[in-house]
Amino acid sequence: MAARHSRLLRAVAVGALSASLGACASVSADGGMTPVVSRVSLDLGKDTAKIVTASDAGAVKGRVDRLLARPLTADAAVQIALLNNLGLQAEYNALGVSEAEFVEASLPPSPTVSIERVAGSGDLDIERRLIADLFQLLTLPRRAKIAETEFRAAQYKAIAATFRTAAEARRAFYKAVAARETTAFLEAARGSAGAAAELTKKLGETGAATKLNQARSGALYAEVATELAEARLEAAKEREALTRQLGLWGRDLDYRLPARLPSFPRLKTQGDVEATAIRRRVDIIGDRLELDALAQSYGLTEQTRAISMLELTGLANHAKSAEGDKANPKGFEVAVQIPIFDFGKARSAKARETYMGAVNRLLEKAVNARSEAREAYATYRGRHDIARSYQSRVLPLRKVITEEAQLQYNGMLVDAFELLTNARENVASNVAAIRAKRDFFLADVDFQAALIGGGTASEPAPEPKLASATSASAASPQ
Repeated sequence: MAARHSRLLRAVAVGALSASLGACASVSADGGMTPVVSRVSLDLGKDTAKIVTASDAGAVKGRVDRLLARPLTADAAVQIALLNNLGLQAEYNALGVSEAEFVEASLPPSPTVSIERVAGSGDLDIERRLIADLFQLLTLPRRAKIAETEFRAAQYKAIAATFRTAAEARRAFYKAVAARETTAFLEAARGSAGAAAELTKKLGETGAATKLNQARSGALYAEVATELAEARLEAAKEREALTRQLGLWGRDLDYRLPARLPSFPRLKTQGDVEATAIRRRVDIIGDRLELDALAQSYGLTEQTRAISMLELTGLANHAKSAEGDKANPKGFEVAVQIPIFDFGKARSAKARETYMGAVNRLLEKAVNARSEAREAYATYRGRHDIARSYQSRVLPLRKVITEEAQLQYNGMLVDAFELLTNARENVASNVAAIRAKRDFFLADVDFQAALIGGGTASEPAPEPKLASATSASAASPQ
């Protein structure tokens, strides 16, 4: 009987160990970054890397320096952020942790060795125990599969974090450039307004300009100067926001921005934006994988809900009596926890509710993704039409109005009040045109993010506070 028990023990242990060793995984050299790098290259046309060694850091630093040696572009800003943003590196570290957890979950549980020695009255009893958790061993392949699915979901979360960093860097670039362009325009407008105020003051000294017109001209200059101060503050804030996204500090802070926003790109066609979003958005793919892992875990819970602990213990005793008699009994012990109270129903109900909650959240995200894609495209087209209208209609007409007002003022057909009013409206239109163009580029970023993932849409741009009150002279630059 003892021999049969011993053979049974060995068979069970060998079978469980063989199944567990077949499920073992190992930590990859790149920390699971291969699909991340591939997807970023495919969808963004950019490179990303996890910085592990000093050599990696040196290579990234050299590439960032080369990109900063030239005036920054939107693409260069994105590339710098993907290499230099430390928050993104932390996401890659989290991916490495997920891979380590996957590898850990694929390893068989370590056995427990117990030795007990009892001596007294000339008797000696030594008991040796080798305890293995058979439940963990038998379910190891299934648990390893669940961990692998969770690791794949973590890879898509890392991809989503990369897309989000790229989108935020591109948004920050457009905001910083637009703020700089607005500042430059208002600086020129203030110069023109100052010259007009000075001229009106001199005309007032000769009696050719009334005190009212002098006050209006002075208010014109003060309003533009105030708007310029706000624009400078906004430009400083937007540049710092871009700096944070790029992860720059020290000597790299003197990077150069272009003087104005880029020209309009080719307009994108609509296509089936809903199907594209459902198929390509990495956050949805990652949630699907997490749902798969939950489904596998739920199946495991259903299969094992009546057993929460199953231990197999191998026993080997060495006993010696005072008379010198020796005994070496061997055997094994099996311990099973019996679910007397609920037979695992609570665990099963918890798993089921958790799974259905994840299903509903994924379905909600799919519905929202369709709506977000439609909204993003409508916003993209609308912002394009608005910005184009400013460039092709509003600003040319404002230029004509300014020129005609100047001619009529020189011919004494209109007074200074109408000239100043036209100048004020001209400045407001030019500032609004810059912001409309900026909003179009932001909508372009949001549209791309709605299709592939990368965060929510940016907040609507605030209206300029002094748009109706800012002014400049009739010679304000366009």
